[in-house]
Amino acid sequence: MSALDPGVVAGVAVAGGVGAAVRYGVDTAARRAVPGYPLGTLVINVSGAFLLGLVTGLLASDHLGTALATVLGAGLLGGYTTFSTASVEAVVLLEERRWSAAALHAGGMLLLGVIAAGAGWWLGT
Repeated sequence: MSALDPGVVAGVAVAGGVGAAVRYGVDTAARRAVPGYPLGTLVINVSGAFLLGLVTGLLASDHLGTALATVLGAGLLGGYTTFSTASVEAVVLLEERRWSAAALHAGGMLLLGVIAAGAGWWLGT
């Protein structure tokens, strides 16, 4: 697979769109379930970290090919997860002087994301 394999590029593009659509659905459902707190982004980024850890672990243990791992990782999970939204949500919580919620959101997402990625990696290998 070359860096610009047209099939992989197309797969990443399509999978990225699917990931973004799934992210929108998860976020919309979470905002309805827990108004006032950005739970959707937390769920999305932690589950995405787990899934990317899984994909990476499967790739490292030769259970997944590079092209498919790229489409799933860069495409699907790249479209699904969102660091920038999480950052802006933390800033909004700080602007609203919701210090505990901001700390929980930013710190909790980082800690849970690392744990989830490690669990996915472990499962994949």
